[in-house]
Amino acid sequence: MPVRKTERSSSVSVATPPEEGFPGDLDSAAPIAAPGGRCIACEESDIEEYLQAPDRYHGRSEVYRLIRCRSCSLVWLEDPPPPPEMGRHYGPDYDRAVALAGRDPRRWTRRCEVVQGFTSNGTILDLGCSDGGFLAGLEKTKWKMYGVEMSPEVAKAAERRTGAEVFVGDVLDAPFAPGTFDVITCFHVFEHLYQPRAVLAKVRDWLKPGGVFFTMMPNIDSAGAHIFRSYWYGLELPRHLYHFSPRSLRALAQSIGLQELSIATDREVFIEASARYIVDDLLRKMGIVRVPLAKAPEPRLPVRIVRKAARLTLFPALSVLAGMAGDGESIHAIFRKS
Repeated sequence: MPVRKTERSSSVSVATPPEEGFPGDLDSAAPIAAPGGRCIACEESDIEEYLQAPDRYHGRSEVYRLIRCRSCSLVWLEDPPPPPEMGRHYGPDYDRAVALAGRDPRRWTRRCEVVQGFTSNGTILDLGCSDGGFLAGLEKTKWKMYGVEMSPEVAKAAERRTGAEVFVGDVLDAPFAPGTFDVITCFHVFEHLYQPRAVLAKVRDWLKPGGVFFTMMPNIDSAGAHIFRSYWYGLELPRHLYHFSPRSLRALAQSIGLQELSIATDREVFIEASARYIVDDLLRKMGIVRVPLAKAPEPRLPVRIVRKAARLTLFPALSVLAGMAGDGESIHAIFRKS
């Protein structure tokens, strides 16, 4: 039987650059809702408007509309930019932020520990592997490593760094044989996919019997999402095409035939970035336009001192209050192929 567990972590993550997302899609283009406007997770058609918001990270004015399934709480972007146009919504500033965030080895340590809690060796595939930050944390002598990455240059960097074999292109075009992998990972990539259901079906097929799928993504049913709404840093419009909750992710995985081992949430309120979006919007209404977060320079020393003090004193208290408003902002889920 599945071990079902939903947890809340008390840790706070301050504002950081976007997660390990990538410039472009990792799966082929397709409508992001099932035929007839049904939800891809539970296939119900009881949907409603969730909210409207622009791309606050780049400071752009175009407004996007999010739709929510009343049944399972899945949220998705209505009429997303087509894949040929999506690249402009990432750009060099986003790429630099992602690369900088991925250089901190502490980011990968816990994830490697989770994987090694299931098996200490075998064949592993990392979807959206970037330059190999996660795979580099595993012992090369114990793992046969594979990755999928859109950028040829980044894929070569991953191969040099880890010795992994990296397929360049869409996940759905990857030529892996069924029953190849002991472990498949997907960290903050799933929300960028045009066809997450089809990709999850591929994951199921590629896993060996008993193999595990470990994924992380933002939680649209979190305290941060409830508190900040359209200003929540985790929305990342229009780069995030789907916004999962533990409930909607569970529904999708069950419909694909994956066995749930655990779904936990972790506290990542993103207070600084979300609050900045609110301030930027207020200033804009007064005729003052600031440099958007994507191009914001490193703050000066006095600001860094104040920020450090807030992180040590104010933010822990806000984390406790956020815990009363809902689950953590990041979903950590593990599924098994029966």
